[in-house]
Amino acid sequence: MDKIVADTVRAVSFLSRLPVPGRYFSDGAVPAAQSSRSYPLAALIVALPAAALLFLLRSVGLDALFAAALTVLVLALTTGALHEDGLADCADGFGGGRDRDRVLAIMKDSAVGAYGCTALVFSILLRIAGVAAIASGTSAAAAALAVIGVAVISRAAMVWHWHYLPAAKPDGVAASAGQPSSDSTAFALISGVVIGGVLSLPAAGFGGAITALLLAAILCSGFTRMTSARINGHTGDTIGATQQVCEIVSLLGLALWI
Repeated sequence: MDKIVADTVRAVSFLSRLPVPGRYFSDGAVPAAQSSRSYPLAALIVALPAAALLFLLRSVGLDALFAAALTVLVLALTTGALHEDGLADCADGFGGGRDRDRVLAIMKDSAVGAYGCTALVFSILLRIAGVAAIASGTSAAAAALAVIGVAVISRAAMVWHWHYLPAAKPDGVAASAGQPSSDSTAFALISGVVIGGVLSLPAAGFGGAITALLLAAILCSGFTRMTSARINGHTGDTIGATQQVCEIVSLLGLALWI
């Protein structure tokens, strides 16, 4: 249990800007992959501020669309737009690169191009629309739990993508982060499915929870295969993009049942 707690704290530190106790890093830098099994557990904490805000705003009667926009804003602020950055870089690289080397070069460039801007705009709009659809059709508490549930599901998908593909560049940042083991991946997927599914039930019922999980699995698998075909491996950007894509389709899966 102590190891799971330590891994969860380290995962929270890696996935967000939330402060964590320094004693969990007393042994020095730890490869990010070592804490990957706890990503779905860390998502419970990372998404909590946004979910709490949504609950409060809807409880006082604020319009669902406005509340959803503020919720997505807080999610981005809490993570430092970590995953949004990955999505934008992937969109630029996959959209503008004709071969593997060019795709990787574009993804490494810090500038954001037309593909990246378009991806960010639609990611933000779709997530706001998804949260608003859920918040307008269910209780404040159920909507807040759904936001956390979707966060859990999408972080589990990150681990799946990360484990399935090797690092695209042996000397890159992703390679230095390591790769989740089979046991860590299994733990992340099982905990993500169970926790994410249970938290989604109050908003959309069993059908909605299953739909959200299935859509996340399908899109994660499809994006992973596309990434393998384009660059023969993963990068930090593709891991972040996986989270964004799976969060969007998980929200869609829930909204379809509300």
